[in-house]
Amino acid sequence: MAEDPQDVAFLLLPAFSNLSLMAAIEPLFIANWLAGRRLYRWQILSRDSRAVEASNGLPTPVDGGLAGVGRRDAVFLLASFDPRQHTRDARLAAWLRRAARYGAELGAIETASEIFAAAGLLDGHPAAVHWDNLEGFRELYPDCQASPQLFTCGRGRLTCAGEAAVLDMMVHWIGIRHGASLAGEIAQHLLLARQRGPEELQLAVLPAPPADDDPVLARALSIMEKAMEEPISCAGIARRAGLSLRQLQRLFRAKLGTGPLQHYRRMRLAKAHALLQQTGLPVTEVAVSAGFASPEHFSRVYRQAFGRPPSADRRQSTDAPVMRRPPRA
Repeated sequence: MAEDPQDVAFLLLPAFSNLSLMAAIEPLFIANWLAGRRLYRWQILSRDSRAVEASNGLPTPVDGGLAGVGRRDAVFLLASFDPRQHTRDARLAAWLRRAARYGAELGAIETASEIFAAAGLLDGHPAAVHWDNLEGFRELYPDCQASPQLFTCGRGRLTCAGEAAVLDMMVHWIGIRHGASLAGEIAQHLLLARQRGPEELQLAVLPAPPADDDPVLARALSIMEKAMEEPISCAGIARRAGLSLRQLQRLFRAKLGTGPLQHYRRMRLAKAHALLQQTGLPVTEVAVSAGFASPEHFSRVYRQAFGRPPSADRRQSTDAPVMRRPPRA
């Protein structure tokens, strides 16, 4: 006799990623289609039963809200921008904890992992965090095992860094229940070149040099990364990397298109930018963490880089300044 379908709920928070939702549902549909029967059935929920606007502005209708929803085999929470506004939502946290007590697997997609962590649902668990949020997440939730993996899956918790990695996570999750053969067939229909596992890392993990084949450059960047709070002079970096100052400058110009001092400052500003938008740390503490001894100097440099003072950049919203990072070569 065929087993009952697995009931899955997708709970959407405002400014969620529409792409992540589609990537989560489509593998379930294909699993049903290939099997010729319903392996999965799903509902889309919002906190208040109203349609939810995605980060791209598209309104998404839902099937219901938190009230009156029965037990589920799995609950996936989808969040993207500005997750901190939901971390103090006691009703949402209580609903998630209740779902876990009733035996549901809990899945956090993209920044939903921060909401899980704030509710104590990821303590002692691995958590895949998008590279752009990793700095702030580790600062806020040291009891979680945050990493730049694509996704994690185990002990009743799934976490995913988001976007394309959602496909990998869902195909992997289906394979656990229904076998590698079905998972592989789904991957073929999705035109996935290969099935990426949870242990794989995201491509863009700071610092992200475009020339991984240059061990001297990698060594210099590592020295910079480990000395953010107490910056080292360029001459000191060159000496530790086994170069002259002129050689260091030529290396950075050739490989990165900028000088070592400018790149070092950019790395420190990236750290400050993440801490400001993703944590509630005071501006002065953020400045010190990024190696700026003078708050006034930090504010001036930050305003030049982002067009606003650090005190006005405390939300990771769709209209907040973005720290652009070049892709790997």
